[in-house]
Amino acid sequence: MNTENLESLKSQFDQTKSGHILLTDDQLKRVIFTLCDPDKRKLLWQSNGLLQGGGVTNSEKIISKVFESCLFKTVTSAVLGYGLGGAMGLFFASVGPSNMAADGSPLNVRAVFRDLKTSTLNSAKNFALVGSLFTCVECTIESYRAKTDWKNGTSAGAVTGGLIGLRAGPKAGLYGAIGFATFSTIIEYYLINRLH
Repeated sequence: MNTENLESLKSQFDQTKSGHILLTDDQLKRVIFTLCDPDKRKLLWQSNGLLQGGGVTNSEKIISKVFESCLFKTVTSAVLGYGLGGAMGLFFASVGPSNMAADGSPLNVRAVFRDLKTSTLNSAKNFALVGSLFTCVECTIESYRAKTDWKNGTSAGAVTGGLIGLRAGPKAGLYGAIGFATFSTIIEYYLINRLH
């Protein structure tokens, strides 16, 4: 969405008596994509009066900087990963719990709940670690390159997969880097094509 398109939307807005613009699905998709892309969002803020009188207040700038900081993204990813991992760990532990103890005797209720807790916490920690590591690396690469594209996710996937796999040795680190980079590339490709 370039400046001419933004000016066209602004003139449509000014011409309507109700102050509302009727957008087609394609126009709405482009506006949402523009709002989600940091580079295009700057163009939107600078376009004389399309949003909130044409300016951004200092508090909006501060909030924007906080939300776009690597620390905030990493912490958010860790918290959401912990919650999602806990939910998945609880689900998988409840679907297939081991109903026999190591000595062959049946487990009592306390032992089953202890097993559920252990499985849930382990899964939550692993999801939080992977999510925060990936987000931190991707944000750092994106900040260094000053570009938002698929290469950031692919590189972050390779670094994250390599670091996680390295605990099992260099060969596992290499396979982890290749696998995670491939998965990240597929996800980035899917998301980019979905938004366009």
